[in-house]
Amino acid sequence: MSTDSASTTGGRAPIATLDGLAVAGKRVFVRVDFNVPLAGEPPADSNAPHEAITDDTRIRAAVPTLRRLLDEGAALVLAAHLGRPKGVDPDLSLAPVAARLMQLLEESVTLAPAVVGDEVTAAAAALEPGTKDRRILMLENVRYEAGETKNDETLAKAYAALCDGIFVNDAFGAAHRAHASTEGVARQVEHKAAGLLLQGEVETLEGILADPGRPLVAIVGGAKVTDKIGVIDAFLDRADTILIGGAMAFPFFKAQGHDIGSSLCEDEGVEPAARALRDAELKGCRLLLPSDLSLGREFSPDTEQRDLDGVDTPDGWMGLDIGPKTAQAYREEILSAGSVFWNGPMGAFELEPFAAGTRTVAEAVAETNATTVVGGGDSAAALQQFGLGDQVTHLSTGGGASLELIEGKTLPGVEVLRAP
Repeated sequence: MSTDSASTTGGRAPIATLDGLAVAGKRVFVRVDFNVPLAGEPPADSNAPHEAITDDTRIRAAVPTLRRLLDEGAALVLAAHLGRPKGVDPDLSLAPVAARLMQLLEESVTLAPAVVGDEVTAAAAALEPGTKDRRILMLENVRYEAGETKNDETLAKAYAALCDGIFVNDAFGAAHRAHASTEGVARQVEHKAAGLLLQGEVETLEGILADPGRPLVAIVGGAKVTDKIGVIDAFLDRADTILIGGAMAFPFFKAQGHDIGSSLCEDEGVEPAARALRDAELKGCRLLLPSDLSLGREFSPDTEQRDLDGVDTPDGWMGLDIGPKTAQAYREEILSAGSVFWNGPMGAFELEPFAAGTRTVAEAVAETNATTVVGGGDSAAALQQFGLGDQVTHLSTGGGASLELIEGKTLPGVEVLRAP
């Protein structure tokens, strides 16, 4: 097990990486994150392109690791999930993903008829490392098996039996789950390592906490304070400035005594917001809230809209975006930063009349000379919507996993890869 080029934070052991991992002539069990969005019906021919894969970012993100392992002479047994099936669900088959991966790798990908079982064992045994058309087997959706999410040891041993004692985890988006294919199988093999994607995610996210360029600006948006309070708390100890946007601003306003009209406001978030305001003052972190808002009568692209110079929202109106003054102020903070972490939109960016604030922030994140880390989820979707996805330093593939890592939580799929 190699620990070259490894990542360390807070005294934790390094994670094993691909450097020094001997895979030539071996079957390697690789956990990938192919949980991609689908729309429409899949083609009748499982080998045909699936035009309904609306975003293949996660498939493309796995290609460097898969290509490296193949170039080093390995055969691959790929494991992934798609959606949350309750047992076998043909609508959530990985057939369209296998077809897309075949296009990207430009070589044959065989889809197994199931997750485990005699046919799968035979298919894995038939793999021929070093060939061009018989070295990649993709298991069916691992969540077809009830034992997957329960981290069943018997299932984990069945996974391990499909390879030659080598496990590579490149599924950062699932690394915060202790499942049989993310954590359990790693305990059943002799050699294990992080793929290039997972390694990069861990090193980048831990790095922005451990040794960021200054000033460090954290942009935190979205709907609920309670979903992000752990992230806010983490940055109160580390960031120079925190910029708050989205509906989560309204618990902060309510804690300050402002009128919020009909704005979405999570009552459970008021106390954590008040505490964050107090902690920011005590810790010397600048926690900035919007100073103006874009309002609508209802959550609709066709609603009546008006700008509010201030934050006291009248009855019958709801705040759906930060205002232009706030957007410009946030832009200036981002452009003067040394490091930027962004998670969560500034408003209802999916509604065009209320996309301006998020667009301004996205453009500033793309333009700044700072190291920029975007924590997946809606922030990633916004960057893609505005055509800016390739203009940041690091765009995380795992929304929930990236937030938990920032919060300081341990990710089972990462911890099991650390040296004993």
